[in-house]
Amino acid sequence: MVPRYARPAMTAIWEPEARYRIWFEIEAHATEKLGELGVVPPSGAKALRDWWATNPAIDVAAIDAIEAVTKHDVIAFLDWVAQQVGPEARFMHQGMTSSDVLDTTLAVQLARAADLLLEDIDALLAAIKRRALEHKYTPTIGRSHGIHAEPTTFGKKLAEAYAEFVRCRTRLEHARAEIATCAISGAVGTFANIDPSVEEYVAEKLGLAVEPVSTQVIPRDRHAMFFATLGVIASSIERLAVEIRHLQRTEVLEAEEYFSPGQKGSSAMPHKRNPVLTENLTGLARMVRSAVTPALENVALWHERDISHSSVERFIGPDATITLDFALARLTSVVDKLVVYPERMEKNLNKMGGLVHSQRVLLALTQAGLERDASYRLVQRNAMKVWESDGQLSLLELLKADPEVAAVLTAEQIEEKFNLDYHFKAIDTIFARVFGE
Repeated sequence: MVPRYARPAMTAIWEPEARYRIWFEIEAHATEKLGELGVVPPSGAKALRDWWATNPAIDVAAIDAIEAVTKHDVIAFLDWVAQQVGPEARFMHQGMTSSDVLDTTLAVQLARAADLLLEDIDALLAAIKRRALEHKYTPTIGRSHGIHAEPTTFGKKLAEAYAEFVRCRTRLEHARAEIATCAISGAVGTFANIDPSVEEYVAEKLGLAVEPVSTQVIPRDRHAMFFATLGVIASSIERLAVEIRHLQRTEVLEAEEYFSPGQKGSSAMPHKRNPVLTENLTGLARMVRSAVTPALENVALWHERDISHSSVERFIGPDATITLDFALARLTSVVDKLVVYPERMEKNLNKMGGLVHSQRVLLALTQAGLERDASYRLVQRNAMKVWESDGQLSLLELLKADPEVAAVLTAEQIEEKFNLDYHFKAIDTIFARVFGE
C-alpha cells in the first residue's frame, strides 16, 4: 500500500488492529456456540466478552513479539488474548484450525472493501450521469481507429461510460456475494472436532454465507473471481481515462482536466496543462490488474491445504482494494470537474469539409437505384479530394458538381444528407435505455 494512493476508510480495513478484532469476534462467537452445545463451559465465552466489553487496545507490538518466537500468527494472537483474559481463554479455538480464522477474516475484509467500492461506483455513476445529461445534445465527432467517423454527442460518450460502470457494479455485487463466505470446519474441512452449527452461528453473526464444502481453506476460485472483477473495473476506469487523455491533446482539446489555481504543469515549460490525473489512473489500473494473475494462480493448492496463497493475499488484498478505491474517487473528481469545450468540438467536427456525412450520401445513391459499389466509388472519389486538401475543399460542393452524382440526386437531396441533427434522432432512445428516463 502506497500512502499517496490510499484513503483512510479503505486503509482502516487492512490495519493489523482491525484484523485482530475480526479474529477475536470469530473466536468469541465460536466459543459462545460451543458453550451452547455444552462442548465448553459458558464461562469461557463470558470471560472473553467481559474482557472485550472493556474496549481493550490491541497491542500489535506484543502480538508480533510472541509471533517472533512461535513463528505462527494465530497462535501468537491466542497466546496474547489468554494473557489478558486468564484461564478461561483456554476454551477458545476448540476444534478449529488457523484457516478457519484467517479465511473467514479475509472474507469479512473483502466484503467490507467491496461495500466501500460499491459506494465509490455509486458516486462515480452520479457524476457521469450529471455530465451526460448536461451534454446530451452537445455535438462532437465520433472516431474509429482514431480517425473522424460520424457525428455523435459528448453526452452519448458519457452514457457509454455510465452503462459500463453499471455493469461493473453488478459484477462487484456478485463478486461480493461469492467471496463473503465463512468456513469453521476444522482440519481438512471434515468437522471432525467441531459441529457444523458453529460455522452456521459464526457466519450469521458476521453477515456471511456458509461455505458449503471447504478443504482446510475456502476454495480460491472465489477469490480469483473477486480480484478478476476488480481488474475489470480498473480496465473500465482506464478506458474512460484514456478517452479524456486523448480529448485533452493540444490538437484535439475538446475537454480537459480541471487545472486549479496555482497548479503547475511542467518544471521547464510554464505553458503546460497536462492530463496528469487520467495518466495516473492508467497507471493505477495496471497495478490493480497486476493482482489478477496471482489470484488465479492461487486456485491450485496442494491437496487440502498449502500456504502458497497466503503471502500473495497479504499483498493483493490491501493493495488492490485500496488502489481501486483511490482510483474510483479520483475518476469521480475528474468527471465532476471536467472542462468541456463545445466550440472546439464543433470546430473539429467541421474540420474535414463535411467528410463525416459520406455514408448518408452513399446510402442515398443506392436507394436512388445506383449499385452499391458504384455509389461507394463516386462518394470516395470526391471524399479523397477533400481528405488530400486537409478539409479545405467541401464534400458537399464537390458532390453537387459531380455530374455522375448529379445524374442521380438533386442538389437539394444532397444538401439534406449533410444535416447534423439527423445523427442525433435516437439520442433520446439511447438515454432512456441507459438511464431509464
